[in-house]
Amino acid sequence: MTDAGLAQKTCVPCRGGVPPLSSDEVQLLLPQSTGWSANDGNTKIASEFRFKNFRQTLDFVTAVGELAESEFHHPVSINFGWGFCAIVLQTKKIKGLHENDFIMAAKINEIAAGTGAS
Repeated sequence: MTDAGLAQKTCVPCRGGVPPLSSDEVQLLLPQSTGWSANDGNTKIASEFRFKNFRQTLDFVTAVGELAESEFHHPVSINFGWGFCAIVLQTKKIKGLHENDFIMAAKINEIAAGTGAS
């Protein structure tokens, strides 16, 4: 499955009590989320996007926020400024990664591709 395959899925509610993905599972999913890297002992994934100006960055951040609301799965952090945006994903209820995080990464990548991010 590629980014596109994950992007076709929908996040499922995670109410806790579900174990986070193992390091091996994270390493299997990571290549399917182009440009994302595992951090903090495979408990978070992060990526940074570059844009030509602040307006493109702001539009991207707004689109990611709308995506998070529609999927009911929100980034741990979004840090942005003129020409850049850094995003960190983690499923907070399980203090680790869930397939939802990789679904969000793939969907965020699609948004980035549509906005001219590099």
